[in-house]
Amino acid sequence: MQKYVDLNSDIGESFGNYKLGMDDKVLKYVTSANVACGFHAGDPLVMEKTVGLAAKSGVQVGAHPGYPDLMGFGRRKLNATPAEVKAYVKYQVGALAAFAISKGMRLQHIKAHGAMYNMAAVDYNLARSIAEAVYEVDKDIILLALAGSQMVKAAKDIGLKVAEEVFADRAYNEDGTLVARSKPGSMIEDEGLAIKRVIGMVNEGKVQTITGRTIDINANSVCVHGDNPKAVDFVKKIRREMQNAGISVVPMKEFI
Repeated sequence: MQKYVDLNSDIGESFGNYKLGMDDKVLKYVTSANVACGFHAGDPLVMEKTVGLAAKSGVQVGAHPGYPDLMGFGRRKLNATPAEVKAYVKYQVGALAAFAISKGMRLQHIKAHGAMYNMAAVDYNLARSIAEAVYEVDKDIILLALAGSQMVKAAKDIGLKVAEEVFADRAYNEDGTLVARSKPGSMIEDEGLAIKRVIGMVNEGKVQTITGRTIDINANSVCVHGDNPKAVDFVKKIRREMQNAGISVVPMKEFI
């Protein structure tokens, strides 16, 4: 049976005079782009430019909403109610959708950012507020969510399409959550090992955790980062090696 996988990256994270990432380079190799919507990173001009670059590259666009935390890059936990998070998501999705429409595109997906993503992965009520926000704006938008998380359950419960996401360069806990960046071994530094793990997740539905235990995992989309030349080269290698392994790398909307 043919295996399909999406390759996504977080982009559009520059702000004003501050440049972050190598968006034009990484867009050559990914199939989907998660574009910052101004709360944790990005601004209207950056959003306009980023969506335009994605359109020219033939890459599908998704909203990447986060907490209103520019200084913390959206990685700090915010004590927001589910109702507040729902409004935050609607606001940001609506903003990016306007730029997509102006470029002749529509949003393919939405992926929460940073702390919002990690908190919703284990908090069903928070996950449901995100899923409901997406469903109420456009029920055809796909929710890109951590594989096996509460976000996946919430999306399925309300009838929202969901793509389960895995990470090429992150270590996993036994419950399927990501090992916190602050802990030793949270990042997979060996490129060869990272690529081997990704192919195993896609083809076999398995991954070895930081404790050495093997767990089941569903990989519809692989997240990669392109914030420096080495990272962009890594994205290129991952795509090439997945294709060499017989995996078709295509936008998630083609198989979700």
